[in-house]
Amino acid sequence: MADSIADDVMREQSQLAAIRAPWEAHWQECAQFVLPRQDEFFGARSPGGKRTEKMFDSTAPLALDRFTAAMEGMLVPRTQKWHRLRATDPALNKIPAVIAYFEEATEILFRSRYAPHSNFPNQINETFASLGALGTSAMFLDDMPGKGIYYKSLHLSEIFISEDHRGRVDKVHRKFRYSVRQAVKRWGLDQLPADMQQVYAAEPERKFDFIHCVRPNEERHPARADFKGMEYASYVIVCDSRSLVHGGGYRTMPMPVSRYRTSPREIYGRSPAMEALAAIKMINEMKKTMLRAAHKQVDPPMLIHDDNVISRLRLVPNGLNVGGVDSQGRQMIQPLQTNARLDYGLQMLEAEQRTINDTFLVSLFQILVQTPEMTATEVLERAKEKGWLLAPTMGRQQAELLGPIIERELDLLAANGVLPEMPPELVEARGDYAIEYDSPLNRAQRAEEAAGFFRTIEGLTPLAQLSPEFSKVLAEKFDADAVIDMLVDVNGVPQRLLLSEDKRRAKEQEEQDASELQGILAAAPVVAKTAKDMAAAGAAAGAALA
Repeated sequence: MADSIADDVMREQSQLAAIRAPWEAHWQECAQFVLPRQDEFFGARSPGGKRTEKMFDSTAPLALDRFTAAMEGMLVPRTQKWHRLRATDPALNKIPAVIAYFEEATEILFRSRYAPHSNFPNQINETFASLGALGTSAMFLDDMPGKGIYYKSLHLSEIFISEDHRGRVDKVHRKFRYSVRQAVKRWGLDQLPADMQQVYAAEPERKFDFIHCVRPNEERHPARADFKGMEYASYVIVCDSRSLVHGGGYRTMPMPVSRYRTSPREIYGRSPAMEALAAIKMINEMKKTMLRAAHKQVDPPMLIHDDNVISRLRLVPNGLNVGGVDSQGRQMIQPLQTNARLDYGLQMLEAEQRTINDTFLVSLFQILVQTPEMTATEVLERAKEKGWLLAPTMGRQQAELLGPIIERELDLLAANGVLPEMPPELVEARGDYAIEYDSPLNRAQRAEEAAGFFRTIEGLTPLAQLSPEFSKVLAEKFDADAVIDMLVDVNGVPQRLLLSEDKRRAKEQEEQDASELQGILAAAPVVAKTAKDMAAAGAAAGAALA
């Protein structure tokens, strides 16, 4: 049985490798010019070795860095809660116990994700870098016993993928190298084939090729609680001996794969670097040419008469060149004037730099930075425009990367008993949940609501100034609480800065009590004087009767 599984996995690996082969040269070229630290698609490079041999211009690597930072800042900002959990059934979201459950679960998610041992921020950054340079990225999530979830960005050279009928990646092969010592620590010596067990004693650091195959469990039995009842089957194979080292399963996909853009007939993604590759290669060639031209301008070749007696020029400061002038004092040595127009070259460089920055969305991300003098309405209009332009790109990352990551995290946390107990209403609904993203990107997409409100106010203000009656109607038309709530949501104001409903009511009651007390204190002198006058009048009346 183990041999047949190993043979099946190796056969699949050959098929997936053939599908991926045409992409490798493309990835190699993009990595060389844009992401040299991942330039390892045709053999491993020596760690610490120089990898920038083909780079003469840094525009593309810098654009990739900005793209990566912007993707992280717009989708998964480290200082914000960029998503919430809600029940799929809207009626359940009105039940306090359900609301409290999802709020606590969301808090646990973020606390686990950004724990010191998880390494999520660094790994998600590297994942976005792969996405911008190579068009496809993958991450591995698993449980670290006693500590929680850990995250690892995977090098694209290790990843082979396949899609289901819906266009979603459901099969992933990861081909990687482990030393025998690492394999023993991961799976145990008894699980390794005999040849590796023999190597372990003499050469524990010797490395072997492994394949980790994760694919849909076609023989799944949902009623079973072990790996045979899980959604995905998992196998680890030693390539040289075609031996099965480990077999098991996963309830959720442990290696989410995302793509930047895909053609309808392609399963691997195309990146901004691929789209701008012509400009990137051109700007590097132009930079080389301009460096040579500038070198000639600064340190030009020298022209010497062929009858000159000078055998060797001394071009160092204070150097003496005998025979450099004739008997009449005319120079016999002159610099070569190439008349190179470096300004033309700079103009061409700037044009290509703009193309590269536009492709990596740098220009779009800098819209608000470049115009800080904008009004609040203009800022909202620009944010709305940015949200529209970024929606296709970043929405795909929410669907292909972040959604599967959250699903995997919840699965691991639930398996470890970390999540709170579900309320009965949610148990009856089988725990169905939805993810609501609340990142800066999503707020930018909702900016149309705020922009529409301010446009309306700007249009109505002149009319309100002309007519007091119109001004009164305008003031009564809008719900102040609803307007404030909408602006708070769109602008991402932290909830901790807002008064809760209970605190608002308590504050209103305090103000009302204070107002009533102030009224009593203000009326006290009048009451006292009235009582005094009445007492005096009563005394006078009594005296008269006497």
